[in-house]
Amino acid sequence: MGDRAEGEPAWHVATRCDNGACVEIGTLGESVLVRSSADPDGECVTLSRGEWRVFVAGVKDGDFGDL
Repeated sequence: MGDRAEGEPAWHVATRCDNGACVEIGTLGESVLVRSSADPDGECVTLSRGEWRVFVAGVKDGDFGDL
């Protein structure tokens, strides 16, 4: 990742990704970006770090278990 351009997100793929179509999380300044590794040039969701913390807490608490 040392060769990424200034202003480009630092992307991280999920550790349990084994089929190439996984969630990638990027950080850029105070923003957290979420995209599909199957379409890295496609749309991504942008969250503040506070919104990201609330989302992760909801995942850990099982708030999305019915989806």
